[in-house]
Amino acid sequence: MKRKEKNSNIIGSCDSRRNFIKKTALIAASYPFLTNSLASSMNSNSMGNNFNQLPSPINNSEGSIIGGYGEWAASLVDNPPALSFRLNKWKNIEPWKEEALSKTKELIAAPKINETPKVIIEKQYTFDDLEIEELSWKLPYGNPTKAILLKPKGITKPLPAILALHDHGGNKYFGRRKITKTSNQSHPLMDGHQTEDYGGRAWANEIAKHGYVVLVHDAFSFGSRRVFYKDTSKLAWGKSDDNPDKIENVKTYNSWANEHEDVLSKSLLCAGTTYPGVVLSEDQIALDILSKREDVNPEKIGCGGLSGGGLRTVYLSGIDTRIKCAVSVGFMSTWQDFLLHKAYTHTWMAYTPLLPKYLDFPEIIGLRVPLPTLVLSNNQDSLFTLSEMKKADNILTEIYNKAGKGKNYLTKFYDGDHKFDVNMQEDAFDWFDKWLKS
Repeated sequence: MKRKEKNSNIIGSCDSRRNFIKKTALIAASYPFLTNSLASSMNSNSMGNNFNQLPSPINNSEGSIIGGYGEWAASLVDNPPALSFRLNKWKNIEPWKEEALSKTKELIAAPKINETPKVIIEKQYTFDDLEIEELSWKLPYGNPTKAILLKPKGITKPLPAILALHDHGGNKYFGRRKITKTSNQSHPLMDGHQTEDYGGRAWANEIAKHGYVVLVHDAFSFGSRRVFYKDTSKLAWGKSDDNPDKIENVKTYNSWANEHEDVLSKSLLCAGTTYPGVVLSEDQIALDILSKREDVNPEKIGCGGLSGGGLRTVYLSGIDTRIKCAVSVGFMSTWQDFLLHKAYTHTWMAYTPLLPKYLDFPEIIGLRVPLPTLVLSNNQDSLFTLSEMKKADNILTEIYNKAGKGKNYLTKFYDGDHKFDVNMQEDAFDWFDKWLKS
């Protein structure tokens, strides 16, 4: 079903990504394999806007997003792939994990940041019955990372902690502000974003009220870590950085930034690293900072997020065992789903070259077995194919069962499009409580 038309004051937080998807789908219309799809338009609920859009093919018989090459390309990857724990050759977790994790780290090629940076407390205040700190730290490259820390008032002993990971949403101008609320005067685009995707809540605030220290930082290429126009003077299509918070300028920036993501990803590959690798490296720095705080129990840290935050959860919690409990929301499917149907709806942050030869996408987070993992998905999420989401669930179930830890993994499907609504949040909070407060 389509959502109601939104107030024009709050739309635009995801417009650039939606427009990119729309343009891509329209270009695809010129190819014969989509002929049968031209009579209908894609339900764009997960993009959050009511434009007509062509549907993606949903199975091989209807073609693929790369036309007649789809079946051939899909055949290039073994099922299960070479380092899958599902293969009979692997009997025990540790030998498999050692080899699979080593290969994953090699391919993701996360750049090494040798020292945890000094953290500056820029502001401290109380809001929403929480103590809030506005933090920043300087990495060896780029502008300082800005972050928000939220915790219950009057902490007297270390608490469990959550590294809350914000989404992508085609909205790179914002980062930490997407899932927090620190005053009664939020940016109108963030009010709309939280209404649309989070049931009207700043979920980082809500989980902090459950008794957690929560850190939300700007991911690489978002918010304070975004690419600035002024630093790309050789690109004629740059704009002005003046009055950046104006709604029209935010929309313009997001459109530019999503086009620029192609440039950024290709440049990183030329540097011998990957987009997901750099995001992972900076997320691990945030995890370093969170785990070293005196008000945090470093043995009780979880992470989670929606969409791009769910993707970041897959990589971070799959690779870093300091994450004792993981909740990935709105980002779980298979490489085959991306290959044949949905690659154009997703960020470059998802793709690690050659990794599909060794692990299917859900097996990245499966690297954390036996540590507890919750996956939350939506049945009508138009960013994914439902049958492939179900297949991803089967893969993770098989991995956890084979490890003898089936009770440590759970997936739940909800009706609706791409979202992390209040009901889903409460299920996520219960999962965190179960594993981090015992």
